Amino acid sequence: MGSRCDLWGSVGNNGRVTSRIAARAARLDQVCADAVGIARGAITDVDPEDIGEHLEAIAEGDRVVTHFFESHLAGYRGWRWAVTVTRVPRSRHVTICETVLLPGPDALLAPGWVPWNERVQPGDLGVGDLMPTAPDDDRLAPGYVLSDDSAVEAVSWELGLGRSRVMSKDGRIETAQRWYDGDAGPEAPISTAAPRNARCGTCGFYLPLAGSMRQMFGVCGNLYAPDDGRAVSADHGCGAHSEALLATVEQPVEELPTIYDDSEVETMAVSRGHGSVESSEPAEDYGHS
Repeated sequence: MGSRCDLWGSVGNNGRVTSRIAARAARLDQVCADAVGIARGAITDVDPEDIGEHLEAIAEGDRVVTHFFESHLAGYRGWRWAVTVTRVPRSRHVTICETVLLPGPDALLAPGWVPWNERVQPGDLGVGDLMPTAPDDDRLAPGYVLSDDSAVEAVSWELGLGRSRVMSKDGRIETAQRWYDGDAGPEAPISTAAPRNARCGTCGFYLPLAGSMRQMFGVCGNLYAPDDGRAVSADHGCGAHSEALLATVEQPVEELPTIYDDSEVETMAVSRGHGSVESSEPAEDYGHS
């Protein structure tokens, strides 16, 4: 609501002189509450038709009352005109403190303002866009400061030859956690669907990172893998593992029993050739002893 014509400032602690008075609710001053016409006439910056009915009067303090009127301004649905009035003790003359347009309980409000660096999401940076890094970014540390990373320190101590800022320990931990929890970690859908032994750490296309990140992350170098050219965790996986072989699964063939149907057998007469004998006749000699 802003200031409400504070007639008295806060009383400081003056030792024994200051007395403690229990806080009490403000009492509605009837003279100020009846000054509806005076409050309505104080709204002079808009047309009279933009001021609706009187809604309520609220006591802000001793002899300080705020009147609320309905607003008919286009684009301000649910807003209310608020006019604060007051009077001096022993006087029935009401004066205006302030007039303001305030949102009501059902007012249509714009979303809260969010700084640009909190609105930017991964992938929002496009071609030609610039995203400056704050000088006090916790993810970075000066290049001449030890960074707990032996690979970085080997360069950073070469003053004038290394980078002005390197990634701090907090920055590396934040990055590792973000990668591990995202699509590059073991819980990614493509990783959970891959064979259990198809992990990036045992793949021939896995290129480990340098420094302390080497223990957990590397870059995929497989042209046919969905993570080609991206950082992946050692326990990430996919079906394009270098040692993934197509195992031939032998399917047993079910043998059906052989069934003979006598009704399908056709009787045929076969003539016996020369030299054929019946089984009841004696065998003939071979013609040699």
